[in-house]
Amino acid sequence: MKTVEDLRKLREKVQNLTQVRDTEGPQIIVGMGTCGIAAGAREVMMAILEETKKRNLNVLIKQTGCIGMCEKEVLVDVVRPGEARITYGNVTPDKVSKIITEHLINGRIVAEWAVGKIDA
Repeated sequence: MKTVEDLRKLREKVQNLTQVRDTEGPQIIVGMGTCGIAAGAREVMMAILEETKKRNLNVLIKQTGCIGMCEKEVLVDVVRPGEARITYGNVTPDKVSKIITEHLINGRIVAEWAVGKIDA
């Protein structure tokens, strides 16, 4: 990479790959705003990365900032293609395995931890 134009081309290529990946499969989104980090979001993110790697799952894991429900942090959204986006609140590393097993893999929402839903 020798020019600004080379950098621009690389950026466009990466953005295109990311956009395609965003729409193809399941996603997990972790609230990593200051409030989330203070509540343990880094540890939850590490647990998610470890669990998905251990199970060899093809899932896009993303971060987001604060969405205003600081009292419910750590917030984790699970998005399965064609289904509602479910937000889980007060997530701790020990809850990650159940959320991934029940919701991400088996399609069953863990109702006792769900705090929000956005229809597909």
